[in-house]
Amino acid sequence: MLQQKLINHNIILASGSPRRQNFFKELGIPFTIDVRKIIETYPKELKGTEITDYLSERKAAVFKELSESDILITSDTIVWKEGKAMEKPKDAKHAKTMLSDLSGKFHEVITSVCFTGTDFQKTVNETTQVWFSELSEEEINYYVDTYQPFDKAGAYGIQEWIGYIGIDKIEGSFFNVMGLPTRLVYKILLELTTK
Repeated sequence: MLQQKLINHNIILASGSPRRQNFFKELGIPFTIDVRKIIETYPKELKGTEITDYLSERKAAVFKELSESDILITSDTIVWKEGKAMEKPKDAKHAKTMLSDLSGKFHEVITSVCFTGTDFQKTVNETTQVWFSELSEEEINYYVDTYQPFDKAGAYGIQEWIGYIGIDKIEGSFFNVMGLPTRLVYKILLELTTK
């Protein structure tokens, strides 16, 4: 079991996301939280998984003092639609515009997770395809005003009301759309601690 393999390791989760923190709790992985601010910009030529890989590694680069038992986990999620990244909305108006843009269309949710130790760094990513049904202006306004999804890429949480009424289909990891490909994280931690 992973929990036994982690006895001699200190998992550091560099995320302020309550969803990601809860995933680690539900997986039974002991962890500490250490969130450090970075400016989340990236070279304009990067596309899709290149963006999330770059940002998750950049978030790890500010940690200079890891010990041998530490495994630092950093991650980044974007909504990728028609060759453009949709990140977190700036305000309610922006969130409503983003959801109008997603309405009735297909997009991808991409998450990268970077695992960093004193002598290794491994970055993996997962992509999930999501199809939205047509959303009315009334539905979009209700969701944004009630749930205020300003900390979510693409301005929505699939686990919230909008996911119940607005998602036609997904292909891939449901939990990845929530912000963490849990199966992949578990698999990589097993690999890193089986030595």
